[in-house]
Amino acid sequence: MTDASATQKGSVRVRFAPSPTGYLHVGGARTALFNWLFARKERGTMILRIEDTDAERNKPELLTGIIEGLKWLGVNWDEGPYYQSQRTELYREAAKKCLANGSAFRCYCPPEKYVGGDHAEEGAEGAKVRRVVRCTCRDGKPSSPETKPALRFKVPTGGTTRFYDAVFGEREFSNDEIEDFVLLRSGKEGEEFGQAMYQMSVVADDIDMRITHVIRGADHISNTPKQVLLYRALGAEPPVFAHVPLILGPDKSRLSKRHGATDVNMYRREGFLPEAFRNFLALLGWSAGGDEEFFRTKELVEKFSLEGVSRTNGVFDRAKLEWFNTQYLQKLPIEDLLPQVEEQLKQDGLWKEEWAKGAGREWFSRTVDLLRPRVRLLPDFGSWSRAFFSDEFTIDPAAKAKFWKDEKVPSLLAKLAEALAGLTEWNHDACDHASRKVAEEAGVKAGLLINATRVAIVGQAVAPPLFDTMVVLGQERVVRRLRAAVSGFAK
Repeated sequence: MTDASATQKGSVRVRFAPSPTGYLHVGGARTALFNWLFARKERGTMILRIEDTDAERNKPELLTGIIEGLKWLGVNWDEGPYYQSQRTELYREAAKKCLANGSAFRCYCPPEKYVGGDHAEEGAEGAKVRRVVRCTCRDGKPSSPETKPALRFKVPTGGTTRFYDAVFGEREFSNDEIEDFVLLRSGKEGEEFGQAMYQMSVVADDIDMRITHVIRGADHISNTPKQVLLYRALGAEPPVFAHVPLILGPDKSRLSKRHGATDVNMYRREGFLPEAFRNFLALLGWSAGGDEEFFRTKELVEKFSLEGVSRTNGVFDRAKLEWFNTQYLQKLPIEDLLPQVEEQLKQDGLWKEEWAKGAGREWFSRTVDLLRPRVRLLPDFGSWSRAFFSDEFTIDPAAKAKFWKDEKVPSLLAKLAEALAGLTEWNHDACDHASRKVAEEAGVKAGLLINATRVAIVGQAVAPPLFDTMVVLGQERVVRRLRAAVSGFAK
């Protein structure tokens, strides 16, 4: 039996091998994250390999999206990216080695004939067992010698192929249920053989790149016995396999677009924090034990192990992801959050360089700290919080209708503007005292003035505590906005 503990620290080599025929799916991102966490935990090497041999379906923009998604997720690699399209000769040489040692054969059967070459038989206790029908080509008797051959692997007849899975334990497959799979397609004019198929290219690459652990989705388990046979045929020791559970939608079916966004970059564009997304993603099929859920990335690396990977499928819960995001917005050290808010404000055209250092940075830090308990996603800083970073903001019509309907509001705001303009100290208590004094002298409840003032200075009915907001905005801006609101009533 082989397990992860058998590998010395620093010798671990893992790979993530996406195909640029689709976006970076949540499931693929989770696989990449598990590989990355394991490599970092074991002080090993993370390799990025691009499986781009399907020239007709490859799209450059999809590869760009995969790279951008990995970088946003914080999954960096130590080697690569390597491109399979540039490694064709390696695969052909490995396949020809199989031909030379008798573990592969030239197959002249048309593909459609071979695909139909299996049937189900009655097995133990009435169970249906898939039995593969072998063609005569493997015994040196070409079925159609006038056609160009493909190169197929000669699966042993009888017996089983076994391997140890670090998640699912010992696995065993009957060789009689494994078809003689294609290593190389038939060649074009002037070529004996053509393109390498998946099983051949992935095994040749993993051997060449000295991969020690293959961590991938459980949907690849059926590929593993074929690859184990190929490793042995090529004289190489198979790596440790670890098949991680699938990610399902809330209805327990395979996660797909009908469940909402499945492209990682969609969550990046929505404004989720990458570290929150990492934490959420790590817990879809892995547990550190216990009830703790909030793990900074350093803690994830320290605690991650293949032993903690579950055998049961994870369920993607959007509400849970949003909970993680709000937790991170509130709990991150402010210095870790500021760069991400800065980037968001730059995207929104609201950033000012004076906030990058010195007193401006101190103000920016206080403002973000004030806002973050009420923020769900990063774009909130530039949308409903816009008035904190720009004088160009609109007043919510619903808030205006609700809190400015009293006919006394204009005079109250005008009196408050004058009272605040006369303050010699600008702090929470001074603003509080001045506001309540204006309300008391006018014979109205303080709440009427407080709500009307909030709408006037930030344009929203809901915002951080008013007097903290006033302090952050500053005396000059608060007075100016109150006076602008009064002028608006007069029009």
